[in-house]
Amino acid sequence: MRGLLGLLLLGGIACAPPPTPAPKAAPPVPPASRPAATEPAPGPAPGAPGEVSTWTSGAKEAVGTAAGVASKLWFTLQGGVVSEVYYPRLDMANVRTLELAVSDGRRAWLESEPGLERKIEWLDERGLLYRQTSRHPQGLFRIEKTTLTDPARATLLVEVAFQARDPRLELHVLYDPSLANTCTGDSGWSEGDALLAQEGSVASALVAQPPLARPSTGYVGRSDGRTDLLRHGRLTWRHARAERGNVLQAATLARGGRVTLALGFGATPAAALAGARASLGRGFAALREAYLKEWAEALRGVRVPREERYRRAFRLAVLVLRAHEDKTYRGANIASMSIPWGHQVRADRADIGGYHLVWSRDLYQVATALLAVGDRPAAERALDYLFKVQQRPDGSFPQNSWLDGKAHWQSLQLDEVAFPVVLAWQLGRRDRETWERHVRPAAELLLARGPATPQERWEEEGGYSPSTIAAEIAGLVCAAELASANSAAADAKRYLKAADQWAGSLEKWLVTRTGPLDAKLKGKRGYYLRINDNTRPDDGAPLDINNGGGSFDERTIVDAGFLELVRLGIRPANDPVIERSLQVVDATIRVATPRGPGWYRYNHDGYGEKADGSGFAGSGVGRLWPLLTGERGEYELARGGDAKPYLDAMVAFANAGGMMPEQVWDRPEPTPRGFRFGQGTDGATPLAWTMAQFLRLVVCAEEGKLVEQPAVVAARYLRRSATTNKGRGGR
Repeated sequence: MRGLLGLLLLGGIACAPPPTPAPKAAPPVPPASRPAATEPAPGPAPGAPGEVSTWTSGAKEAVGTAAGVASKLWFTLQGGVVSEVYYPRLDMANVRTLELAVSDGRRAWLESEPGLERKIEWLDERGLLYRQTSRHPQGLFRIEKTTLTDPARATLLVEVAFQARDPRLELHVLYDPSLANTCTGDSGWSEGDALLAQEGSVASALVAQPPLARPSTGYVGRSDGRTDLLRHGRLTWRHARAERGNVLQAATLARGGRVTLALGFGATPAAALAGARASLGRGFAALREAYLKEWAEALRGVRVPREERYRRAFRLAVLVLRAHEDKTYRGANIASMSIPWGHQVRADRADIGGYHLVWSRDLYQVATALLAVGDRPAAERALDYLFKVQQRPDGSFPQNSWLDGKAHWQSLQLDEVAFPVVLAWQLGRRDRETWERHVRPAAELLLARGPATPQERWEEEGGYSPSTIAAEIAGLVCAAELASANSAAADAKRYLKAADQWAGSLEKWLVTRTGPLDAKLKGKRGYYLRINDNTRPDDGAPLDINNGGGSFDERTIVDAGFLELVRLGIRPANDPVIERSLQVVDATIRVATPRGPGWYRYNHDGYGEKADGSGFAGSGVGRLWPLLTGERGEYELARGGDAKPYLDAMVAFANAGGMMPEQVWDRPEPTPRGFRFGQGTDGATPLAWTMAQFLRLVVCAEEGKLVEQPAVVAARYLRRSATTNKGRGGR
């Protein structure tokens, strides 16, 4: 998906994130020194500013938030711990990790350690409620945690059940704040039994019931509780305060029994602490029921699949998509609550957006999925956001943006201009304001800049792209219908003329008859290129693949983007060129995994882990994308086939928490990173686009048709194609 990520993941680009006020000045901290192994009197922590951290793995096992808008707080779960937490918007991470540790006075075990046995369970289909279990392999201890957010406040609640074979084992909490989307610049301190932290206008407060004991705040890698535990096997350092650095806070919890942690957020430490204590006061059981009740009410009336085997995954996908919607900028669904390969992305810059940004293409996929499952209000909010927040005066949309609409990456992708117009038609937005202020400017931009695009849907190459041109044609036809509804006949005529010209030129521009990939196929030759830099598909021009993929004759690079022509109603499923192209695609980029069929984005893709499984760092090997399995399922359904094998594969690709990933591992051989054939990688998980594609495919299979296909487009091209092809065996 994200072609520029190869250059940007490790360092970002010079693009301002949502602004936060500068932190208040604080007294200087003494120079770094090696802490002693004995407990000092509480005082300022040494070792400023601490070591620089990275974010955590992009492979989230679960996400959660309250269904309503009162609690502007989201959490992620990964590897046995709470990972990134977002507040007060979905593009602002404020926590790196919140985890527990066990010590016996000689050594310590952290929940994030690889040696522990872990399990994650989705507890209740009414809402995003999960339990994480961490167990010592020899049974020394067992930790169970259930996590949710207070529906009325910006408070994260974690109910902990700790069982230890030895009553002398102690349980500790380690809180690693990364306020205001960066690990640097945080200040933390103790106030009674509370741990407080602040950077600018974001503050946090950690309290517990029973109360925290021996709270301490230090600098990461120098004077923090994690370093203390790993070095001494117990918490020995007591530091009252650490200013303007990468801080970590620690405390000891009650031995045995149950503990409830409350991590509150607010504009000030006092507000965060008041919210955390109020949530503790309500009690975890009451908040759990309120959390689940609110989710159940929010999704009342959403479709339930007829086939029982898809109901659980379907329900979870709906919950996850709804959870990815911001609560300040309503209708803004981010691509994922993750930073792909975040464990090697430095957290010392506030402009790292990861996937917690908005792409209009991804939001279109989410909106059409929610519309298909019966959540029309969510689709309406998405279109309102696209038009009223993201769209620019010239009709364009940013490549991606922060939630307030400010562009992050700087290119232009014309499918992202076309899809909002298609969505407007699907939602019946025929009013004059929508036409004049939003649809017409977008359509005019498509005419002025298309059909070639500065970037296609994989965000890497410019030129003539089958998937982008399909979206452009559909967008122009939908714009023409909306123009006619607003008495703009001249505009409608111009849009249809261009759409027809582009539709009639697809094979001339994009189908190579001299490419080597179909030489072994019987019958006629000719297949769709991934992208063409001009209108001559047989010239063999070099195509430079991003992310270290190499340079190749463009006739040798294919993807399945031409299936958009079928999905959007421009070419029939039995089109001979489509069918030949599918044979080429299957012979070139299809992999049969133990969990079902998967496809690469295109051959020689470099956006993925390296060959040994180590993380992507500007180059690598592209892996299999489950959303492409879903797109193939829609195509098979369109030609009268069975979509269930593709649905089954998508369900199987999900991880233990039910999250469907961006990419899955494509090799049977074991790797040091522990990836398994057909299971998710450290790319973005969950990917909203993947889960939206699954939802839409379930509905398509039950309805026996492509529910997202614009009828106005299909009526114009599929009927004409059927008449033209009758009696002569196709194009």
